[in-house]
Amino acid sequence: MPDLLIHSMAEFSDLILAGLAIAEAREIVEIGAEFGGMSKLLADHASSVNGSLTSIDPSVKPAFTAWLAANPAVRHIAQPSLAALDHVGPADAWLIDGDHNWFTVYHELHRIDAICREHDRPLLVFLHDIGWPAARRDMYYAPEAIPADYRHAHDYDGGAVPGSNALVPRGGFRGNGQFAFACHEGGPRNGVLCAVEDFVADLRDNGRTLAFAEINAVFGLGVLFSEDAPWSEALGQHLLPFHQNPLLATLEQNRLANYLRVIELQDGGLHT
Repeated sequence: MPDLLIHSMAEFSDLILAGLAIAEAREIVEIGAEFGGMSKLLADHASSVNGSLTSIDPSVKPAFTAWLAANPAVRHIAQPSLAALDHVGPADAWLIDGDHNWFTVYHELHRIDAICREHDRPLLVFLHDIGWPAARRDMYYAPEAIPADYRHAHDYDGGAVPGSNALVPRGGFRGNGQFAFACHEGGPRNGVLCAVEDFVADLRDNGRTLAFAEINAVFGLGVLFSEDAPWSEALGQHLLPFHQNPLLATLEQNRLANYLRVIELQDGGLHT
């Protein structure tokens, strides 16, 4: 059944790679590699422009490890992102698809912004999972790594259902022990989109503004970038047809509803 639901950031590869070309991005950092589907495409792009790819992920899959062995030019940092970001150096573009919770994403963004400012580079960040279910509900792969003051009550067994604040016991969209969801949706410091909004608000309070595009498909792609970058207008025009596109949003809602129905059937003992 995992093959039934497209879920990778690589589904946005055409959009992202064209965006990297517009921004003339050579040095790229990705947070979250998993099987390396997006990593391979980023590495190809970096090679084509004589650039570099740094991949941050403490728990990659064997397929990524095998690919990495054959691609020594790719730098892999096997640490959690908030530790690894102290060592990566400057980059032209950043991709975030790691631990999908407020604490991690909020602090990733602030550290990335600090690196960009230190090296006088515009900010360009592509973020996955800004849509349901992680937009306003924390997801934890390693809840013990989140400080207690920022960690919501969570459950490995309960599943998320659109429109339901509470998790559904042994039903809905769930990680089957691979990750935990926060027990409630919404509220302060909860979810990836909330982290983005709080980060943008912090910068606004300091007199800085960012552009933000929301693409409501495949769990949601967000693109944050400096409004004063020399390529910002061209990138904005590239993203504009997809930004908050109502047709994409409807298709995503339908896709998730169909997938949740399959889960429901399987939970009930039926097979499709």
